[in-house]
Parts: sequence; structure tokens; C-alpha cells
Amino acid sequence: MPFVKVVKNKAYFKRYQTKYRRRRENKTDYRARRTMVLQDKTKYNAPKYRLVVRFTNKDIITQIVHAKVVGDDVLMAAYAHELPAFGIKVGLTNYAAAYATGLLIARRTLSKLKIADKFPGAKEATGAFQACRDKKDDEEEGRFPFKAILDIGLARTTTGAKVFGALKGAVDGGIAIPHKPNRFPGFNKETSKLDAKVHRNHIFGAHVAAYLKQVNEDKAANPDEKNLMFTNFTKNGIKPADVEAMYKNAHAAIRKDPTKRVATTKKVQGAKSKAYNIKKLTKKERDDAASKKVAALRKSLGKA
Repeated sequence: MPFVKVVKNKAYFKRYQTKYRRRRENKTDYRARRTMVLQDKTKYNAPKYRLVVRFTNKDIITQIVHAKVVGDDVLMAAYAHELPAFGIKVGLTNYAAAYATGLLIARRTLSKLKIADKFPGAKEATGAFQACRDKKDDEEEGRFPFKAILDIGLARTTTGAKVFGALKGAVDGGIAIPHKPNRFPGFNKETSKLDAKVHRNHIFGAHVAAYLKQVNEDKAANPDEKNLMFTNFTKNGIKPADVEAMYKNAHAAIRKDPTKRVATTKKVQGAKSKAYNIKKLTKKERDDAASKKVAALRKSLGKA
């Protein structure tokens, strides 16, 4: 067999890469997505909806999405940065905020479909498990509730994860999402039972209030911790006793008018946009700057 030189070019190395770009970027789990978007042919092109939940460093993104041949189509969206319009101005990425964002996306979606009155969901957040209504076991007359499946992307499905807070908010908001109680905070694996009180405390931010109280009590011993943590709570005058009431009022405001949006600031005419790029200096400007630094150094050393 004659000698064949292996040319290790781009095409050669591309064979050993992860196949899809969004999977390489840790954005899409295509194996899970294939199952979630697969629709029976007997459904006659009926959309199969997903509740997409994503977390960033400063925001929570929830969307009701269904797949088309050309790509995903978003029916409705809600974000945690919209919660200040309903009274939640701090802690926009915790479990309680995830629940409120899930409640917001549910009420917005049902309002858009004009079925919000038929499916009010849970009147009060108790943290108890609420099973998804199924057509086979349903003895009630009337239409079946709006159904979606949870899409968490590449997030870890650990017990107590914030993504399940958004799920619980959407379920309490009136959307039918198949799920089990074993991933909610307060679930006991040994007894296979959910402690609704523990879950309710997470929904209303009781764990945040308890930690805020602890930090305030220990501020004399750890002044640095007090300065670094809960600064926004202090600025807005929110005390540990006010946390639960803040979330309760927000839930009521979301149910009253889910279409409310955050007020946008108007652009001032003639205002210059901020430029963050560094201006490139000419050779003369660089030489002058170097001369000034040398002169300042000599002056400080007393050699001028």
C-alpha cells in the first residue's frame, strides 16, 4: 500500500467536533428537543407547545413556544425584569421571582387566548402539588386547559431548582403542565411526600427573609457581609417582615392585569450615544503621553 499523507486541515478536525453549533455552545440539548417537538401525524399540524425557562445572571426568561418547519414560534413571553411593574423590585433571580414570572407567563397566555376566566388556576399559592388534568380521567364538561410541556434546556433537574419555581407558577396560573412533586423544595425522598409548607415558604421568599434577618443581626460581627449583601433591599427599605407581603401583592397585581409592562424611558432628541470603544492614538499623541509620564516620574524623584 503506498504512503498516504494525512492532511490535517479544517475538514479533518471538524469530524471530531460536536455536530451542532448550539450544542457546542451549551445552549440546546438536541436529544431532548427532538422528543419535545415530535408531534403525531394524526394531530394534523396542531402546535405542540413548550414552556421554555432560561436563567441568566440578572434575568429569568419564560416563553410559550411551538416548533415549525422554519423554526420556533413564540406565542407569549414574560421576563423577571418586568416584575418591578408589579411591585417586586429586588431579588429578580430567586425562587420566588421564578414563581412570579411563571404566574405572569400563564396569565398573559390565557388572556391572549381569551380563556383566562375559564381557567383561573390556584386562587392562593399553598405550595401543594396540583396534578395535571387529563382528558381520559376528566369527568368535567367544557374545553381542556391550555397544555404545555416544560423545556429547561441544559439546566440540572435537581430537587429545589429554581426552574421548577417557574413551573409551579405557570401551573398555579392555569396552564396544564405534566409534572411530579419530587423536584419541589420540601419533598422527602424517604417518605415520597411533599411538605407544602416548605414549598410555600420558598414561593413567598421566607428563606430570603430569614437570611436577610440573620445578616442584619450579624452586621456588628460581619460589617463587610452587610455591605456586600442585600444592598438593594436596604435601598428600597424592604425589611424581613415585608418580604412575604411584597410577593402576595405582586401575585394579586399579576392576576389583575398581566398585560402591564415596565415603563420605557423616552429617548432625548439630539443626545449622543455613549461610545465605549477606545480611541486609537496617533504616534505623536503616544510620544507626548510618554514624555509627560517621564517628566512626572523625574519630578517625583527630584531629578527634574
